[in-house]
Amino acid sequence: MTKTLLTFGDSNTHGTPPIVTPGLYGRFGPEDRWPKVAAAVLGSDWLLVEEGLPGRTTGLEDPIMGAHMNGQAGLRIALESHGPIDVLTIMLGTNDLKTRFAPSVARITAGAAGLLDIALSEPMQTRHGGFKVLLICPPPVVETGPIRDQFWGAETVGPHLAANFRALAAARGVGFFDAGSVIKVSAQDGIHYEPDAHRALGAALAEAIFAL
Repeated sequence: MTKTLLTFGDSNTHGTPPIVTPGLYGRFGPEDRWPKVAAAVLGSDWLLVEEGLPGRTTGLEDPIMGAHMNGQAGLRIALESHGPIDVLTIMLGTNDLKTRFAPSVARITAGAAGLLDIALSEPMQTRHGGFKVLLICPPPVVETGPIRDQFWGAETVGPHLAANFRALAAARGVGFFDAGSVIKVSAQDGIHYEPDAHRALGAALAEAIFAL
């Protein structure tokens, strides 16, 4: 029986390469995007829906990039646009570390909690006939590269997210995976992942999905 995986996230789910020149759009090919890698490992009886939007937050309207960066609004749209799904992965929090959002562990964890509240709500679960959720904590940001000024102070917050995300996932009864346990951000921009990191993450997440 065919199963459907919905991968919900930001530029690192979309497949944005490490930034060299700000403002230039780029995207890795299918072989170098972790959702595609994970789907290949899962096998031919799985369908993949990629829902990665560069700039997306856990639940904040970005005054620069736009209100549509609010991940909670985006998740509702995604869950009502696709289906039925069997597994939802959520990997957000990197963009919440931007200085303009006055980031804190508590604030970002609260945003993730809001996403889980939507995913686990009775209307959404009923709509899809029930689905499992895997909450993924992104690896810590490093303040380097061409847009490091947007993430000033991120290094003091990012490394502490995984413990809170893990506790949140346990409280909500969903799966958890710490992406920082298998990959690091690129030294080029401190935010995005190199192709080898995408491939490693995709393989690891496929195993985590199998274990749900």
